[in-house]
Amino acid sequence: MHTLEFSLPLTNPVLVFAIALLLILVVPLIFQRLLRLPGLIGLIIAGVLIGPHGLNILARDASIELLGTVGLLYIMFISGLEIDLNEFKRQRHRSLLFGILTFVIPQGLGILVGTTVLHFSWPSAVLLGAVISSHTLLAYPLVSRLGLGRVESVTVAVGATILTDTAALLVLALVVQAANGQLTPLFWLQIGGALTLYVLGVLWAVPRLGQWFFQKIRSEGTYEFIFVLTILFVCAFFAAVAGVEPIVGAFLAGLTLNRLVPEPSPLMHQIRFVGESLFIPFFLLSVGMLVDVRVFFQGAQAWTVTLAMLGAVLVAKWSAAQLTRPLFGYSADHGWLVFGLTIPQAAATLATVLVGYQANLFDINVLNGTILMMLITCVLGPWVAGHYGRRIARAMEHAPPEASHAPQRIMVSLANPETAPLLMELALLIRQPTFKQPLYPITVVRNRGDVNRAVVEAEKLLGHATAHAVAANVPVTPLVRIGHNVVTALQQAIQEQRISTVVIGWNGKIGRRHIFESVLDQLLERSQELVLVSKIEQPLATINRVVLLIPPYAEAEPGFTEAIRTLKTLTYQESAQLVVFTPKERLPQIQTLLKTQKPTVPTTYHPLSSWSQVIVAYQAESQPHDLLCLISARSGTLSWHPSLERLPRLLARRFPQKSLLVVFPPLFTEEQKDLLLSTDSLSTLLTPQRIRLPLQGEQPAEALADLLQTGFSETDFRMETLIPSLLEKGVVALTEDVALYHAHVDTLTAPMLFLGIHAQGLQFSQHAHPVHLVMVLLSPNAEPSENHVHRIEQLVRLAYTPSTIAQLRKARTPEEAYAVLHTYLHTLRS
Repeated sequence: MHTLEFSLPLTNPVLVFAIALLLILVVPLIFQRLLRLPGLIGLIIAGVLIGPHGLNILARDASIELLGTVGLLYIMFISGLEIDLNEFKRQRHRSLLFGILTFVIPQGLGILVGTTVLHFSWPSAVLLGAVISSHTLLAYPLVSRLGLGRVESVTVAVGATILTDTAALLVLALVVQAANGQLTPLFWLQIGGALTLYVLGVLWAVPRLGQWFFQKIRSEGTYEFIFVLTILFVCAFFAAVAGVEPIVGAFLAGLTLNRLVPEPSPLMHQIRFVGESLFIPFFLLSVGMLVDVRVFFQGAQAWTVTLAMLGAVLVAKWSAAQLTRPLFGYSADHGWLVFGLTIPQAAATLATVLVGYQANLFDINVLNGTILMMLITCVLGPWVAGHYGRRIARAMEHAPPEASHAPQRIMVSLANPETAPLLMELALLIRQPTFKQPLYPITVVRNRGDVNRAVVEAEKLLGHATAHAVAANVPVTPLVRIGHNVVTALQQAIQEQRISTVVIGWNGKIGRRHIFESVLDQLLERSQELVLVSKIEQPLATINRVVLLIPPYAEAEPGFTEAIRTLKTLTYQESAQLVVFTPKERLPQIQTLLKTQKPTVPTTYHPLSSWSQVIVAYQAESQPHDLLCLISARSGTLSWHPSLERLPRLLARRFPQKSLLVVFPPLFTEEQKDLLLSTDSLSTLLTPQRIRLPLQGEQPAEALADLLQTGFSETDFRMETLIPSLLEKGVVALTEDVALYHAHVDTLTAPMLFLGIHAQGLQFSQHAHPVHLVMVLLSPNAEPSENHVHRIEQLVRLAYTPSTIAQLRKARTPEEAYAVLHTYLHTLRS
């Protein structure tokens, strides 16, 4: 039996760890809920109180230093991992400019204060400038939790941090070498060559190693997490070998793994969870333990140094932030957010001061003054960043939504345990983070055989899928349906849950008479939502490019923008590049539409001389880590062409190792569904009085006269000119069974729709089959032509709904036919 001895500082490792965890649990809650201050501040102050210069409860021993160092590296790693890589590349010039300003201004002011106020020698004054020019992204975890990790101003501040800290540490090396008389050409060659080799080596090796690992190890969360941590600390170690601080290596590791760890993935959630719950809090405690407040009661010199350094830091960092704000077009809140991110002084600052103290360039007053300055800036920085970050976050939440942004509800149809994780990963990547709707994984059990056993297997499959989403901190509503027909069960679930997007797998096999297979084809015929048919051959985290194949007139489909927005979200989450192949005559319209849809991603275009050359053109530009996305169309829509039915099979055979998404845009946007029940919808344009059942007449002219008399009297002068005008313009065959006449009429004040149902079928000279449904659409000549075109689109959708057309043909009275149409419109809206 061990005898426990209690003496301060505590040395029992179990008790030390327990006290630290208790502080990490309790202190942030007190500061956030009672004092309305960031929890980071509370942990720093707690470190001051329990540290060796406070109550001496815990010593800042090797274990605390180890965990604190890991926490600092973790902050830099997460900042590189979360940064919007495409935005970082676009804004690299801004990061460079702000980095120069936030280094040069503090460096110059530090030299001025050192020589004039503190009367330092020139080497000491230069080193003082390096001390106050560096900063630590102490407030980044707070900003990240507010959802601002990918905001441009934060991206610029993060990029500038690497420049300022690296420059400050290089100044430190130069000053120390100069003081020792060792600033030789060999020194420049060693540090320049080693640093160049290190950066190039990391940028070349880590992405390739990561892609190889993630392709070989699929859905193994533990191994993926250990791999990422290994890369982090190996890169940090070799950064020190190359002559720079390990934080530079940690940030580079995050940058190089950025594409392989998407924002909504379970792996990213694991990385954040471990860092925010353990490593980063230990770093904050270790920073607080450095502070010795007693020295400020022992003389005025420490106060003079502290106030001089603190004033220089605040003025210099504020000046840099405010100078760049109008240059970059940032609001005042963003300017203050950048200021809050760049004033905390911690790791690089402490390293510089300690080296300067050991080299006799600084005295004890500078060391103590630096520690108090660190405390004040580490408290002030998170408060400023938190205050203005919350204002920005609230403004983003209350910003008016973009057009066509209905709540996104994604249903994932699961049948194969092997592909279920990949389909769930795809659903997570296309999920727009602004919507808090859950994912809806669904499994359909056929009502035959041992149903109970099949339900148990289905629930097991859904359990794994649910765990995958929960690991990414995404809500899930699993669904099990039992039915004789899989498509009917899926369609019922779509209507019940008001699903907007369906993700369903495809094995690449194709039936003789179908685009895919019977279930998929029936689902496409009977649904109107956005459908992503997915053949995934590699982890989506390894994707570098999303290759988008857009056929002619696809941009004219009502749901095209929603499909594009979904694919751009996928590209954005992967930090990938969007590559578009489309006919050159449609390229201007495609470019305009893509530019108007968020999020913004780097996009290149490959115009095609002919759509038939799309496979050959892509094959010439193909790269190993491409995700192929074909914008297809349902039969009967404007952009549909028989070649679109063959293209998925051709792509799957020509590129069997590539992942393929066949995207079917929704038939209606939410705004169009709203319009269907508005005052301009079909249900109001068409009244029972204007439905002719049965339609009389054997010739088109006779049938038109019989139909139009339901809305015009026989003596109406308009009848004399209207019928000849309609006959001259000609009839439009929407389907084999539905025909449409349409025209603008000068004397109309409101649009009118007529429907005639011919029992035997009306024969038109240009049609091979008799037509049973004849529609006439008349619009006022004074109204915009877009309204008339939109009504025609509604009629086309109606004509391509076989079940509704069949019910209309069976109707026995105009009122019954009108009820069928009203039910059809209600189904669309729901």
